[in-house]
Amino acid sequence: MQGQRGVAAWTLVRLVFGLSLALGHGLPKVTGNMASFAEGVARLGFPFPTFFAWCAALSELVGGLLVAVGLFTRPAALVAACTLAVALYRHRVDPFGTMEKALVFLTVFLAVVLAGPGPWSLDAKVRRRL
Repeated sequence: MQGQRGVAAWTLVRLVFGLSLALGHGLPKVTGNMASFAEGVARLGFPFPTFFAWCAALSELVGGLLVAVGLFTRPAALVAACTLAVALYRHRVDPFGTMEKALVFLTVFLAVVLAGPGPWSLDAKVRRRL
């Protein structure tokens, strides 16, 4: 990606996917029925399912918001990607249309880990001040 169009495109991807993960997946888990989500985590075989359910929900909510604004972007994207890898594993037996959402989010968040936030991010703004 070169030039302002590439920067704008990458920023748009980061914003849309970050906010979608945070508001569409993390926030409903944090404000919804955590006990039900924790039961699903327990069925995956995780010890301390309530703890790991909260970790997953917060990684989606906080990680998504951080990726969207481009702050602590790579670490936030990596934590969210780990959660998304578990989601992909959870949906491995589902039809592809169900599994696809986790796969797409995982792919984008891994791309953010590899490429970084780009110049239109809070990380870039902080770096320029140092």
